[in-house]
Amino acid sequence: MAKSTLRSFWEKHPDCEQNLKTWYKTASEIDWKSPHDVKLTYSNASIVANNRIVFNIKGNSYRLVVQFNFERSWAFVRFIGTHKAYDAIDVNTI
Repeated sequence: MAKSTLRSFWEKHPDCEQNLKTWYKTASEIDWKSPHDVKLTYSNASIVANNRIVFNIKGNSYRLVVQFNFERSWAFVRFIGTHKAYDAIDVNTI
């Protein structure tokens, strides 16, 4: 998982820097094996198609879409943006 994607975003939106750093640290340290495991850590996360999970960042001001490969313990940031920008994407295919 590339921290640089998150860093680029928080440099433009500094109000979410600490939230994204915390999310990154948690995601890097925990070995999630399934979407259920993610929900145990982030109960407000939404599980969507294609192994994508949507995280609410900074009280739902921002949305983070991550695609997981649980077998290989990989996570790919597919989208990070405002709630309004999130509403304009297809979370299942981004």
